[in-house]
Amino acid sequence: MPQVAITLAEGRTPTQIRDLLHEVHAAVLRTTNTRPEYIRVVVSEVPRSHWATGDVTLTEMDAAGTGQSGATTDERSDQDDTRHLVTRADEEQS
Repeated sequence: MPQVAITLAEGRTPTQIRDLLHEVHAAVLRTTNTRPEYIRVVVSEVPRSHWATGDVTLTEMDAAGTGQSGATTDERSDQDDTRHLVTRADEEQS
């Protein structure tokens, strides 16, 4: 029974979260030999004030206007989330 846990900085719409759940479920279904009803996907949202990169919270980055130049707040949070996942994957391979 596959279970996927996703942690995101808060700020997505319910539609974005639902789309994410759907796409992850579809990917697991497509790539594993399991029945759809056995796939579990859980999304946890973390307050932006509780997520730090380089000892600076996402809330502080938002207020300072730092981050990726030209990126919206949602785009910056997406990039921060992706960096977190890549870093975690790199650590697991070490």
